[in-house]
Amino acid sequence: MDLSIADLLKTIILGVVEGLTEWLPVSSTGHMILVDEFIKLDVSKAFMDMFLVVIQLGAIMAVVVLSFEKLNPFSSWKTRQEKHDTVQLWMKVIVACIPAAVIGLLFNKYMEEHFMTAPVVATTLIFYGIMFIIVENYNKHRRPVITDLRRLDYKTALIIGIFQVLSLVPGTSRSGATILGGLLFGASRTVAAEFTFFLAIPVMFGASALKMVKFGFHYTGAEIIILVVGMVTAFIVSILSIKFLMRYIKTNDFKAFGWYRIALGIVVIAYLFMVGDPTAND
Repeated sequence: MDLSIADLLKTIILGVVEGLTEWLPVSSTGHMILVDEFIKLDVSKAFMDMFLVVIQLGAIMAVVVLSFEKLNPFSSWKTRQEKHDTVQLWMKVIVACIPAAVIGLLFNKYMEEHFMTAPVVATTLIFYGIMFIIVENYNKHRRPVITDLRRLDYKTALIIGIFQVLSLVPGTSRSGATILGGLLFGASRTVAAEFTFFLAIPVMFGASALKMVKFGFHYTGAEIIILVVGMVTAFIVSILSIKFLMRYIKTNDFKAFGWYRIALGIVVIAYLFMVGDPTAND
């Protein structure tokens, strides 16, 4: 295939959407389904399915770059205790990854075949939007007991990992599910968000590797350019998105994202009534 300027611009738009919605708890899948209806790349369905997952590598590299020192257990700037704390953080991330890894490997194909639909996305957008509002209202009368990543114990990390399993249903939002789990079980907004970012590193690398192996390593020159441009765009936008979210939650709660999810879910439902389910024939 020849790469047109239009496809290059569409790739950049998809990268921007991925970079914005991967870290904000608003469901990147929900947005991608809507965007894909209006912005279709001239590529095969197999490549597009792979691209929508692998583009997340760009978003993940933003977390690695922004938090490299915090995540690096070999840093010469750290004391022995700080290195130990970093190793413990990685161990907690691994523990939290286990539930989604097990359930995902067992049911990923079933989920893709039966739940990757616009009605499911609209429903989960609205449901978890309501949940964010309920949880934040509930937390008004509670003080977080985990205000630092070092105070996040293995039990809470595992619970957050179990909440991550919910995100296997499209429209839930991986970051949204894990943040909700963290908030419900005593983590501050900052700790819940930060642990969610770190938890995404092995999850997304694993998901991307599986998709690339499934697709095969036979890319045209145009497909390579699309992948690179998409990932670079997602990387740049993710850095801005992560910095915005961490600043925002220092003085605000997540209810605004809840209301946004509800509004987007209603938009998806209205769109379905007008044109039907765009995913029905996939």
